Order: sequence, then structure tokens, then C-alpha cells
Amino acid sequence: MTSMAGELLEVLWGRATTAPVSASQLRVLFILEHHEGINLRTLADGLASTPPSTSRLCDRLQAAGFVERVVSPTDRREVRLHISSRGRAFLADLRARREKALRVVLDQMPHAHRAALLQGLEAFCDAAAAQIPGDAPGSGSQTA
Repeated sequence: MTSMAGELLEVLWGRATTAPVSASQLRVLFILEHHEGINLRTLADGLASTPPSTSRLCDRLQAAGFVERVVSPTDRREVRLHISSRGRAFLADLRARREKALRVVLDQMPHAHRAALLQGLEAFCDAAAAQIPGDAPGSGSQTA
């Protein structure tokens, strides 16, 4: 049942295209949104990727205007990554389109089932957030 729910969610979300960014680039934007100013090495760790591959992802996102690189005020050799206002606007629009697709399904569910789903999703979010690297204190202070 879990895999079926995940697959159906993918189908619904797939209706809200992520163009012009790839799935990997979208993951970068989500991480940067929640970990503003992290460095490349920390981002690469969060993606379970290598710094060169992550740098190329960021190069493309920067060229599209979704990511900004800023030299660290404490160490000029370190570059901090920030999601741009254009990147934030893209994510807001994507979320709105995804929410609209989900709303159609949720509106067909009885109220009690929607309430139970919400309670379960809140617990899921708490558990999932604890699994994302970079949430530990000081995790953004590594150098790239």
C-alpha cells in the first residue's frame, strides 16, 4: 500500500511539470530552501553526491537564475549557496500546482479520512525531517 501511495503521488505531482529544472536540481532547491547559506560539501553530502557533480548542478541552477553563490564573510575560500528570489518563486508556483492536483483527490475523501491523513502526514514529516543530513547543529560549517 505504501508503494502504491507513493506511485500515485508521483503521477499526480508529475502533472505539475518541474521544467526547466531536473529532478536532481529540484532536490538542490529544496535543500537550499531549508538550509540557506550551506556550502557545496554540505550540499553534496545531503544529496549523497560528489562535490564536482553537485557543483555542476549548481552551475546550471545559477545560470537559470535559481541559485546564488556568495563568498563566506569568515573565509573567502568558502562559497555559500543561496536560493534566489527567482528560485523561491519557482518553488512556490510548483507547490501551488501540485497542491491543486492533490486538492482534487482530497476533496473526494470523507472529512474523517482527510483528518486522519493529515495527522499521519504530520508524523511522517517529523520523522522524515530527522533523516535529512544537515539538520545537526554546526553541519553547515564545513568547508568545501
